Amino acid sequence: MSPSLTKAKKPPAAWNDTRLVKACLAGDEEAWSVLIDKYKALIYSIPVKYGLSRQEAADVFQATCTELLVRLPELREPRALPKWLMQVAHHECYRWKRHNQRVVSRDGEEDLPEPATPAIAENLVQQTQEEQMLREAMAMLTPQCRRLVELLFFETPSRPYTEVAAELGLAVGSIGFTRQKCLERLRGQLEQLGFG
Repeated sequence: MSPSLTKAKKPPAAWNDTRLVKACLAGDEEAWSVLIDKYKALIYSIPVKYGLSRQEAADVFQATCTELLVRLPELREPRALPKWLMQVAHHECYRWKRHNQRVVSRDGEEDLPEPATPAIAENLVQQTQEEQMLREAMAMLTPQCRRLVELLFFETPSRPYTEVAAELGLAVGSIGFTRQKCLERLRGQLEQLGFG
C-alpha cells in the first residue's frame, strides 16, 4: 500500500477528490483504483439512462475511464470531476447512439458537417449528481446503518422488520429507533455533500 494512502484515517470511499486526484497524478495506482471505484456507478448510470446494452455500457465505461486517464492532468478543479465524468460518458453514449442509428451513407457527401453533440439535459445532470451524492453518503455510514437503509429502502418490496432484525442481529423493537438514527446520519452526510 502506498504511503500517501495508508495515512488516511477515513475509509477510501470518504477520501475527497482533491486528495485522490493529487495521488493519481503522482502515479499512485491504488488512488486510481479508489477513484474509479468511487465513480463507477456514476459512469455506468449514464449509458443505462440512454438505454444502451450491457456491452455498450461497458464500452462507454471503458472509454470514459480512458479519457479520465489521459485528461486528468488538465482538470483544474477536482470538485468538478463528477460533472466532467458525466459529460464524457454522455458524449460517449451520444456517439454510440449516433453510430448505431446511421442508415444513410455519407461517402459521397464529404462537405456535410458532423451533427453537434447536444447539451446534457439539466434534469439528467441534476438527477445523476444527486444519485452520486447518495452513493457517497451511503458509503460514509457504518456498515450496519448502510445495510439497514438498503434493506428498508432499496429493495422492492421492502422487507418486514422481522427479517431485517434477523439479518442484522437486532431486536425487532429496536428497528424503528435504529432506522431513525441511521436516516439522521444519512441526512447529515448528504448535507455535508451539498445535497438539497
